[in-house]
Amino acid sequence: MPSPASLKIKIQIMCGSEIAMGPGKADLLDAIRETGSISAAGRALGMSYRRTWLLVDAMNRCWRERLVVAVPGGGRDKGAHVTTAGEAVLAAYRAIQAAAAGAAQPGAEQSLLPLLRDEPLSPDP
Repeated sequence: MPSPASLKIKIQIMCGSEIAMGPGKADLLDAIRETGSISAAGRALGMSYRRTWLLVDAMNRCWRERLVVAVPGGGRDKGAHVTTAGEAVLAAYRAIQAAAAGAAQPGAEQSLLPLLRDEPLSPDP
């Protein structure tokens, strides 16, 4: 059953043509912080191992400092952690998300709903 129409605000911070930060990457940083592991964070979010590592790589390439550091092996500091820079980027991104959500006036989407179809038309052949 289709969900009712709603307003969705999606914030993406671009680095050239690459998405440096977006909602999925922010959620991944949260999950890495919680699990201490890139692969465990991906599993928790239902992402493939490869997709998870590609997202971490993209974040680390886009920002001046790495957002995630992984330490392989079996030592005490093994696993992954969100760096100080990663924490700062994540906090700033979450603040932008909150500001954008707050900027949308309650009920603003009501003027759009009468103009919106219940389902999209099929694409032209």
